[in-house]
Amino acid sequence: MTHRLDLIAPHGGQLINRIATPEQKQEFLEKAEFLPRVPIDDRTASDLVLIAIGGFSPLTGFMGQADYDSVVENMRLANGLAWSIPITLSVDESVAAPLTEGSLIRLDDSSGRFIGVLHLTEKYTYDKKKEALKIYRTDEEKHPGVIVVYNQGTVNLAGDVWLLERDPHPQFPTYQIDPAQSREAFKAKGWKTVVGFQTRNPIHRAHEYIQKCAMETVDGLFLHPLVGATKEDDVPADVRMRCYEIILEHYYPQDRVILAINPAAMRYAGPREAIFHALVRKNYGCTHFIVGRDHAGVGDYYGTYDAQYIFDEFEPQELGITPMMFEHAFYCTRTKQMATTKTSPSKPEERVHLSGTKVRQMLCQGIMPPPEFSRPEVAQELIDAMRQRTQLCDA
Repeated sequence: MTHRLDLIAPHGGQLINRIATPEQKQEFLEKAEFLPRVPIDDRTASDLVLIAIGGFSPLTGFMGQADYDSVVENMRLANGLAWSIPITLSVDESVAAPLTEGSLIRLDDSSGRFIGVLHLTEKYTYDKKKEALKIYRTDEEKHPGVIVVYNQGTVNLAGDVWLLERDPHPQFPTYQIDPAQSREAFKAKGWKTVVGFQTRNPIHRAHEYIQKCAMETVDGLFLHPLVGATKEDDVPADVRMRCYEIILEHYYPQDRVILAINPAAMRYAGPREAIFHALVRKNYGCTHFIVGRDHAGVGDYYGTYDAQYIFDEFEPQELGITPMMFEHAFYCTRTKQMATTKTSPSKPEERVHLSGTKVRQMLCQGIMPPPEFSRPEVAQELIDAMRQRTQLCDA
């Protein structure tokens, strides 16, 4: 007797697919020279991809005003479905003015390549300062998410989209596992419960500790680093990916982890982005999601555990994915193991945890961080990379 393996439903109940069929692609290519063109930046291009592959299900395109207003104000789409980050296509008034609602728009990436089509259903203006305060909890231009909002256009273009073609990732094609594929992979492994882990940083011992704590209670780990646009002083994606490969090879059970890339751009929206990251991983098939210290934070804009507290603003069934909350982990010199304040009897001076800034300074100087903080193979990879990228050390 075989047992059917039902994966968690995508957010909204259906995994969206907005990749053009061969017939649609041919039709769009034939019209290409006659369609009005709208250039989009790298973040918008990554949003287009994630809509198309179902990572942003139930979205089928860029948000109209009703959804936008509801998300900004209430963290829900106009139909009441939980959603915490506006997904918009913003352009200058001069670009929006000649565009006609009801028409098809050609979307070109930053290199001028035709990559998608928008069926324009709505044009609307929005309050940038309000979006900044609601989404990022600040209107300061030095916040990397806020400055993106301030620099983008004043008019949002809304409507369904089509991605012309799903291209292999230029850097990590073997790790490009889209939601339909990750769901099949989980099924093939017989995983009923899968915990997702979001990261934009190289993996260190505290990450390893909370991942392995989570792995004790689920069938598998979906290690899902973000490889879209990040801050200039963040460690580059290729370096981070090599660190993940190294640590998985030496320190993790091979059959219980899947490493895949998340093509999204980082927004640094702290609590709101924690909800967003969880819903995206739900679409990839994860049943659980790790929320650690200062998730998706930057600077001192958010409280240490604000990204955990925000989950209390939703009923569990609204999100449908289970958050796994972890405190800040450290190496306890008294018990000689990784721990948190929940499990360690140590005093503050008996705990080894270094700030990201301090570690970066050590790496730039060629100093190996203590093994209590970082696996030596990973630290060496970072030191080598830092030597080649002096701008990271100068930042």
